[in-house]
Amino acid sequence: MTPQDLANLAHLRRARDLIDREYARPLDVPTMARHALMSPAHFSRQFRAAYGETPYSYLMTRRIERAMTLLRAGVSVTDACMAVGCTSLGSFSSRFTELVGETPSAYRAREHRAVAAMPPCVAKVHTRPARTTPSRIGEAGREAAA
Repeated sequence: MTPQDLANLAHLRRARDLIDREYARPLDVPTMARHALMSPAHFSRQFRAAYGETPYSYLMTRRIERAMTLLRAGVSVTDACMAVGCTSLGSFSSRFTELVGETPSAYRAREHRAVAAMPPCVAKVHTRPARTTPSRIGEAGREAAA
């Protein structure tokens, strides 16, 4: 790994930390790229190469992860959606269902006592959203490449 590669990774970590800290703010790729000291296109390519997903996908996964915590606490779906920085309830619900495998309402209604009894570090790993259906973005990219 070259010194430039290490510098790029440090800049990417800075942008990823911004996403983790400021997920509820309106964030777009140009803003994230500025924090990484890269052009938006270069940033998107480098981020995907380093972390295996696009910056927007990473942001939405963090938002859904935070929303899951709010929903387990009994917050309404609409309030959870707005609290994590999403402006469209429909888009939020679609992405939530894609990542979690059930609707936000069904997730909120489900019993969560077992998670509440876990240490927070274990609960975070146990409840982390994972894509349960193929990404439409990934499918579109594969179709365009074919």
